[in-house]
Amino acid sequence: MIRSIHEEARALIALGGDLSDAQQDWLRAHLERCGACRQFAQAVTDVVGALHSLPISADSRLVRASQMRVRFHANRLQEMRQRMWLVGMACLCVGLSATLTAPVLWRLFAWMGKMAGVPSVVWQASFMFFFVLPGLVVAVLLLASGAHRLQDGKDSGQ
Repeated sequence: MIRSIHEEARALIALGGDLSDAQQDWLRAHLERCGACRQFAQAVTDVVGALHSLPISADSRLVRASQMRVRFHANRLQEMRQRMWLVGMACLCVGLSATLTAPVLWRLFAWMGKMAGVPSVVWQASFMFFFVLPGLVVAVLLLASGAHRLQDGKDSGQ
């Protein structure tokens, strides 16, 4: 669809000051030649000026309610940051603990496998199961807890 030069001028007028230099030059030249578009531009300027001159005040109840919501969400964000810091520290401690205890547990399982006379594959698989199982259990519990909290948030309308 092709727009007329008048529609183009009105679209540029509606954009206000967000025009490139070339668009401003074109619009200025068009407004010098076209009285209808010049009147439209003047009307837009008058309306914008009138709107800027109107005092706008919010009801004190609206201001208090908005402040309460902002404080509530700020507190939630702060609590979330604190929880995430604790989770990060817990992950660091678990990783460090796993790194330090893995060689010791490996030797313990090797010794128990040798004493029990079981094949290497069996005690190695037992070690992997023993080493990975706590992490899997915690992950499942955290996922279940997060899904439960998410569902509670949806039910309460948050």
